[in-house]
Amino acid sequence: MTGLFAGASIHTGCSGYASVSETKPVFRPLRSAFTSLAIPEQKIVTAQKEESKDPAAAIGNWLVAVRHAEARLKVNPGETQTRDAYNYAVARVFDVIRKAKLDPWGRPFVVPSSEGEIVLTHRKDSRPGWDPALFDFTPADRIALEGSYVKNRTVRPGIGAPLVAKGKGMNERAKQDFTIPRIYYGVTALVRFEGNKAVVSFEDPLAEEEVRFAGRVQPMAADFTVPLAVMLASTEPRKLEIMRMLTPEKYAETARIARLQPYDPNKTVVLVIHGLMDSQATWTPMINTLRDDPEIRKNFQFWFYSYPSGYPYPYSAALLRKELDAIGKRYPMKNMVVVGHSMGGCISRLLMTDTGDKLWLELFKKRPEETKLSPETHRLASDAIIFDHRKEVGRVIYIAAPLKGSNLASRRIVRWASGIIRSPVKLLHAGSEMLQATTFEADDLKLERVPSSVDTLTPNNRFVKAINKLPLTPGIPYHTIIGDRGKGNSPDSSDGVVPYWSSHMEGAISEKIVPSGHSAHQNEEAIAEVRRILLLHRHLKN
Repeated sequence: MTGLFAGASIHTGCSGYASVSETKPVFRPLRSAFTSLAIPEQKIVTAQKEESKDPAAAIGNWLVAVRHAEARLKVNPGETQTRDAYNYAVARVFDVIRKAKLDPWGRPFVVPSSEGEIVLTHRKDSRPGWDPALFDFTPADRIALEGSYVKNRTVRPGIGAPLVAKGKGMNERAKQDFTIPRIYYGVTALVRFEGNKAVVSFEDPLAEEEVRFAGRVQPMAADFTVPLAVMLASTEPRKLEIMRMLTPEKYAETARIARLQPYDPNKTVVLVIHGLMDSQATWTPMINTLRDDPEIRKNFQFWFYSYPSGYPYPYSAALLRKELDAIGKRYPMKNMVVVGHSMGGCISRLLMTDTGDKLWLELFKKRPEETKLSPETHRLASDAIIFDHRKEVGRVIYIAAPLKGSNLASRRIVRWASGIIRSPVKLLHAGSEMLQATTFEADDLKLERVPSSVDTLTPNNRFVKAINKLPLTPGIPYHTIIGDRGKGNSPDSSDGVVPYWSSHMEGAISEKIVPSGHSAHQNEEAIAEVRRILLLHRHLKN
C-alpha cells in the first residue's frame, strides 16, 4: 500500500480496534431505456476509460467531469445524482495525485484535457497549519473499515469529497501546540472553476455544516469516522497500553493533553480521560457517535488527556493540572466538561476538590512545614496532595469510576501484578520517604514500596480513604454512569470490576445505570446519556 496506508494496520487482527484497507469505489450512473447519460456522467465514463494515461492527463479528464457537474448543479442544485458525480470526480483527482505521488500545491499545476489546458490550484488559506503541501490526501471512499472501535461509520451527505489528511512528517511542536504527534484529520475538498482555473478549497467539516457552492448554500459532505480509524490503524495504541502501565517512566512524555481538532474559542472543550491499562483510543466509539449530532459538532470540541497508567493516580492528576496551567496560556478555557472513565474518573474527582492542608494532615498528621521530607519529595507530595479545584471545569461526568476503590484491586493476583509495575526512579525515592512519614491506621493497606496505580485503587488505600473524607467543591455539577452488566440489581450491582457502592456519588445531578460491563463508556445507552448531558450543559451555558 502507498501514501496514507504506509505503516498502517491492514488486517483486523493487528490491533482489533481499527483496521483499514483500500477498496475501489464505484460510480453507477442512473440510466433507463428512455434517457441517456447526463454530460457529467458521460465525462466520468470517459475519464474512467482513460485512467491509464499519464497522471496529468488523467487529472485533466477528471477535472472536465468536475467542471460539467458544477455547471449542471448551478442550474439544477437538487440533483443528488449530479452532486454524487461531482463528489466522485473530485475524489478521483486526489486519487491520481496520491498514486502518482504528485505535489501540485507549491505552485499552479497545468494539466491537459479535451477542453484545453486546465490550471489546478488551491485557495490560499490563512488558518494555521492549513497548507496542503504538508499533507498526503486519501479519499475517504477509498477506505474500508473493520474493528471493534469503528463499527459505525458516521457520515454527512452533501457536496464535496471527504478526504483524510495525513501529515507528511511528525509535528515537532506537538507538545507545545497540544496536538497529536502526526496529524490525521478529516477535510472536505471542493473544486470551483474560474475560467480555466480549477480552484481547490479544503474545508473543515467540524467547523462548518454548510458551504456556498454553485450559487447557493448546500450541506457539506463529511466522513467523521475514517480519520479516527486511520489514526488508530497507523499508531496501534493497543501495543502501548500495557507497556505504559508496566513501565510508566519509559513513556513519561506521553502524559499530556492533546486536541483532536483545531481550537475554536466558541466551542466548549470536552476533555476525556482514560483509565487503567488504556489509552485515548478507548474514546473512539463515543466521539465517533457524538460527532454524528450537528448540535454536538456546533457547540463542542474534543480533547483528551493521556498518561502512563502505571502512575499512582494522584501523581497523574498533578501532571494534568500542570498541563491545564500551560494550555490555559495558549487557549482560554471556561466551563469545560470533563469525562473520566474508570481511573480517569478518579483523576477527574481531584479536579473538583479543594484540599488545603486537610489531606496532608490526614495522611501525615503534621502540617506541611512540620513534616520531615527532602525538598524534592516535599515538592512532589505538595503537587499531589495540596491543590485547589480547577476553575475552568464546569461539569464532570464519571463513568464506571472506582471513586471509593475496587475490591478487585485487593485480590492476590492483582496485588502481584501491582508489584511488577516499575515506578519511576524519582517516585521510588519520594515514595519511600512519604511512606515513612505517613501515619497508618489499623485497616490501611500497608506497603513497603511506592504505591502503583493499582495500589491507589484499593478501598483501604490511605489516600483513597482520606480523599473521600473531603467534600467536592460546591457549584460544579456532576453526573455518574454505572454499569450493572444487564442484571438490574443495583445497588448490589457491579460492572465486573467496580461495584455500585464505589461509583455511586451522593449529590450527583443524575445517575444512569446501563447494561454494560466495565467498558461502560462504549455502551450505546451511556453514550446517549453523555449526549443528553452535553446538550443540557450547552442549554444552561446559553
